[in-house]
Amino acid sequence: MKRTIRTTALAVGALIASLGLPAGPVHAADAPAPRVDLRVLVVTDGGPATDAIAAELETAGTPYTEVDLRDTGRPVIDAGFLADTVDGQPRARFQAVVLPNDNPFPANSGEMAALASYEQTYAIPQVDAYTYARPEVGLQYAVGTGYAGSVDGVRAEVTQAGLAGPFGYLDGAVPFEDNSPTVGESYAYLSTPAPGADFVPYVQAAIPGRATKGSLVGEYRHDGRRELVVTFVYNQHQQQFRLLARGIVEWMTGGIHLGADRNYFAVHVDDVFAADDRWDTELNCTPGDVDCPPGEGTPNPIRMVPADVDHATAWQDSRDFTLDLAYNGSGSVDHRQDNAGADPLADRLIADRDRFRWINHTYTHAFLGCRQDVSVVPWKCATNPDGSTQWMSRNEIADEIATNRVWGEGVGLPLENDELVTGEHSGLKVTPQQPEDNPNLGPALTDTGIAWLASDNSRDPVQRRVGSATTVSRYPMNVFYNAGRAAEQVDEYNWIYTSRAQGGSGICEDNPATSTCLSAPLDTATGYAEHIVPLETRIALGHVLSNDPKPHFIHQSNLAEDRIAYPVLDGVLEGYDDLFADSTPVVNLRMEDIGVEMRRRAVWRDAVDTGQVTAYRVGDTVTVQAPDGVAVTATMPAGTLREGTGFGDAYAGALSGWTATAGGTLALALPSSTAVDGDPATLPDDTAGPTPTAPPTRVPAGVTEPVPYGARR
Repeated sequence: MKRTIRTTALAVGALIASLGLPAGPVHAADAPAPRVDLRVLVVTDGGPATDAIAAELETAGTPYTEVDLRDTGRPVIDAGFLADTVDGQPRARFQAVVLPNDNPFPANSGEMAALASYEQTYAIPQVDAYTYARPEVGLQYAVGTGYAGSVDGVRAEVTQAGLAGPFGYLDGAVPFEDNSPTVGESYAYLSTPAPGADFVPYVQAAIPGRATKGSLVGEYRHDGRRELVVTFVYNQHQQQFRLLARGIVEWMTGGIHLGADRNYFAVHVDDVFAADDRWDTELNCTPGDVDCPPGEGTPNPIRMVPADVDHATAWQDSRDFTLDLAYNGSGSVDHRQDNAGADPLADRLIADRDRFRWINHTYTHAFLGCRQDVSVVPWKCATNPDGSTQWMSRNEIADEIATNRVWGEGVGLPLENDELVTGEHSGLKVTPQQPEDNPNLGPALTDTGIAWLASDNSRDPVQRRVGSATTVSRYPMNVFYNAGRAAEQVDEYNWIYTSRAQGGSGICEDNPATSTCLSAPLDTATGYAEHIVPLETRIALGHVLSNDPKPHFIHQSNLAEDRIAYPVLDGVLEGYDDLFADSTPVVNLRMEDIGVEMRRRAVWRDAVDTGQVTAYRVGDTVTVQAPDGVAVTATMPAGTLREGTGFGDAYAGALSGWTATAGGTLALALPSSTAVDGDPATLPDDTAGPTPTAPPTRVPAGVTEPVPYGARR
């Protein structure tokens, strides 16, 4: 089992000394070493592949300049655009070039000639985001000797050259998605290197009907230039791209760039010590909650038992993963009052309190926004005689927070008192009933010293300030709070995601832009394992692979009875372990650390976007200039030093992390190993074939995800 990371990344290995890249710009021995700015040039034609690479750079915090070929007012890419002189020193303005294909310009284009000359002069690598196989990119024609067509469901692999180079953070397998049998999701050209070409495949797959394998990603060296040739189309959300995105960036930057990319996964379990109301399969609502008319049905709550705690701790140990438990103290107080002082669940959780991380979830799970009028379904905000909204008061909100904190401290829970999850994320805006925050929420958070406040990513995705607190958006897993049994989950799922004609609610029909109706109701006996678990696993794993630190949340009911959360969590972690090397573990942060990461990213992105960050490499020295107080995010090779001491933390074979600048300047000394120029082995040649048509440039189709209904709790 791979080890996870709970705070900052642990030291887990070193960057491969050589990615098969030259040390830096080519220049005469007596000429001054050129300056190469740490910025990427992305030339786009609006296709999904260049957009995907740009999105990867954006998320990581890597500066880039985008030139859109469709824009008639765009700058001309000429020698002056690409390079100039600063203080008498030659400057390459971009450390790498990303093109839609190997040559997106008209024949005999001066812009392509300028790019080629620039790449030769300064040893600047070029990524062909998506092109078709032919000798101009070092490959044989796919038609006749290779393959051109769908690769949905194909299990590609990283070659030994790829594992020894830019894709060494992977275990080797690169599975291509096949989410729908009726939708084409991936198109590719599979081919072998052209005779005499200096071409090294990094990712390849079997050519249908042949004993050979064809390249999907490979390096082509020619005319003093280096190209990364990608022959499959993708978008930024597809798993195959997410797996390879880090390696594409490492290849084109030589492992030296601003920004960082890690794989995060945290799971919050809400309502611990309390009980959750249960879905009624006959009434199609939840007695005791606001979706059932008052007095209809009999509540039948779901609550964990001690054996569920034992299972949770054993599961954590087996996965080397820590759950975050958001607790409501009154759940235990009420249970003891109703059971002659006994609460075996609380006793077991308190005994094992150091095995988990704990978050204040308010004392009674009260709704902290407007006062709810639940005499109607859906509920509405109660109003005063003058029509103004009735709000929960500042004192009521502060009391919910403080009382739960005191209760938690009294039983010895290891708390971070500045973290808070309100019941149902209440107090924050919720449409359509409450389109604004409770004006009393911010002052109450300030009164109680809250710095980090959970929000629901499905309705409040952007980090923002509320009083003294900064929000931390959480992804709701579509594992329902009101389901302890798999059959209950499927029954409610069918109600939400089937049409009225099929016996469902028709919610999916009424919201076609955000949800897809099932073609038929799921079998209550098999639907959870066969449909819901794979879908929720894919969605959550997609977040993990997207350099996204936001936590996911479920409820204590999902760890009780059938323990329906575990198949999804296991699917995410097992799927991750099958794909990544030990050097690239899942990063498992607590809430406040996630909040800090998100806030640092926002500050950094603003500094980059407003031109306040400058970074460049001269020889083996990297210099970064940023405003005082702005932490710098960067990725560097193993052995990189800052003022004689180690830089960053080890992750995915490189060093990365947030580093404060001294007086606005950060100086890094690269290891001499970055000067090694690898000599990857070539693979056997094959024969040529006829020229194919140009590659399809459509955005790969996807499957619309269902609305995460569990978000309402």
